[in-house]
Amino acid sequence: MRLAFVGKGGAGKSAICGTFCRLLARRGRRVVAVDSDPLPGLAYSLGLAIEYSPPIPPEAVVERAEGETGPRFRLRPDLDPGEAVEAYSVAAPDGVRFLQFGKLSGAADQDLFRPQVAFRHIVAGLPRGRWDVIGDLPGGTRQAFTGWGSWAEAVLVVVEPTAKSLLSGRRLARMVEIEGGPSAVAAVASKVRSDADVAMIAERTGLAVLGAVPWDEDLAEAERRQQAPLDLAPRGAGVRAVASLLDEVLAAGLGGLDAPTTASATASEAP
Repeated sequence: MRLAFVGKGGAGKSAICGTFCRLLARRGRRVVAVDSDPLPGLAYSLGLAIEYSPPIPPEAVVERAEGETGPRFRLRPDLDPGEAVEAYSVAAPDGVRFLQFGKLSGAADQDLFRPQVAFRHIVAGLPRGRWDVIGDLPGGTRQAFTGWGSWAEAVLVVVEPTAKSLLSGRRLARMVEIEGGPSAVAAVASKVRSDADVAMIAERTGLAVLGAVPWDEDLAEAERRQQAPLDLAPRGAGVRAVASLLDEVLAAGLGGLDAPTTASATASEAP
């Protein structure tokens, strides 16, 4: 499975993504949680008490020699992407591996160019079938359309029932149209309070709603405390809804979401 979560900032994307990763790992799958957001977020939702993990070292990337063809910068030839995950990722709860592309920690002399090149090559080069790669892209639409999500076979757009989030969702639905983009895009309704909220998200974005995560004070409290929802409220409504979402994703097919059309979930069906 190679799946990315995208959406407007504040829609609950990181909390859903982190919970999804850990629940997937609990089913015996090898999960790499990849985070290309330059600000903290996914680490907390995974249960890691860190803001910035060490960036991938610059020496993981080499520059093209004179006379060579291909990209100017690439992963060091002797560095296997799978080995790179083991070397440069952080161990998270439930056996999840957490790989960041380099965070904006505020250091004026911090050079993130080579670490970010390494991140992209590692994620793109991971052997299929060896790892489930689940990613959290930054809030908004810019990065999603500039190649950072090109590794994903399917995208879940997290949309809450607000005007700005609905607009972002409608724009992100077009990812399926871009060259080299995902084969399928679906929505996750977030912070919904009624069936009408879910129906509105489906109508206004034009996306099939694969799952619905209700408004849950436990999820909000986890964010305030910078904790994982799965640790703070493992039996909460939000966590149970993400578990149902995982069931739907697996039923749709590990390679993507282009299985037979999935009926929209309703808020009343979400635990």
